[in-house]
Amino acid sequence: PPTAAVLATFTMPPKQSKEAISKAASSGGKQKKKKWSKGKMKEKVNNLVLFDKATYEKVMSEVPKYKMITPSILADRLRMNGSLARKAIAMLMAQ
Repeated sequence: PPTAAVLATFTMPPKQSKEAISKAASSGGKQKKKKWSKGKMKEKVNNLVLFDKATYEKVMSEVPKYKMITPSILADRLRMNGSLARKAIAMLMAQ
């Protein structure tokens, strides 16, 4: 059994009131709930679906000077969709 000297050196912390205990317990989980991210959004590109005059002239004058001509390069540089780029390449091949 512990001696009286050991019991005397160990002191209990001061007693908290019931209100203080409930306040401490309730304040623990008050952070904002983490929201899911919406993911990486790709910016919408508004590509041409039909030739306008400026783009058609650019295709006929500048594109033959490109080192490499692919539908994706035309779509990227001239802001046209892929099917229009394929048609442009077909027109250039026919010339």
